[in-house]
Amino acid sequence: MTLDKHSNTSRRRFLATGGAALAALTVGMSACAPQEDNLAKQANVGDNKNYIAGDGSVTEFATTERSAPVQIDGILFDGTAVKAADLRGKVTVLNFWFAACAPCRVEAPILEELHQDFKAKGVQFFGVNLRDEKPTAEAFEKTFNLTYPSFNDKNGAVLLSVSGLVPPNAVPTTLVLDKEGRVASRVLGEIEKGTLKALISAAAAE
Repeated sequence: MTLDKHSNTSRRRFLATGGAALAALTVGMSACAPQEDNLAKQANVGDNKNYIAGDGSVTEFATTERSAPVQIDGILFDGTAVKAADLRGKVTVLNFWFAACAPCRVEAPILEELHQDFKAKGVQFFGVNLRDEKPTAEAFEKTFNLTYPSFNDKNGAVLLSVSGLVPPNAVPTTLVLDKEGRVASRVLGEIEKGTLKALISAAAAE
């Protein structure tokens, strides 16, 4: 499932270039969080607590090297059941998060902006909340004006469906699934807007 070293290096250089072009905008978007958001401040200074922070590494999987379609079977916080069949025919973005994760708070406005950019193109976004009770998750969504839904995944059902691709405590992690429901790319750690936009666009163009 891993690209050869030369190809993967080239991919990472390409994606890093795309992300760097909008690095300033990414920093600006983090300012959308409330000024007194101490957790976001911790993220900016690298003071990570109660989770294992990813290094921001990006992996893109060639179509011939992707695993079988993700077999999601989960429940959103609003009670809606989502199964694997609901992912077919659409590019899907899965963002694994919880409210006390500082980088999750920094990247939330970016995810919402990309959701708005891509929803007319049929791309669907789901958060996957690994720890919080419903009131805590809803407070987070209200704070950052998130309009895409999240799974209540305290039982680990969605996480289990991507076992081997998302380390259990590596939060945030973001996956882009292709139209067949297979993982096309992964970001371990806080996203950069330009990088994730490039990954989504690549999957949508297939």
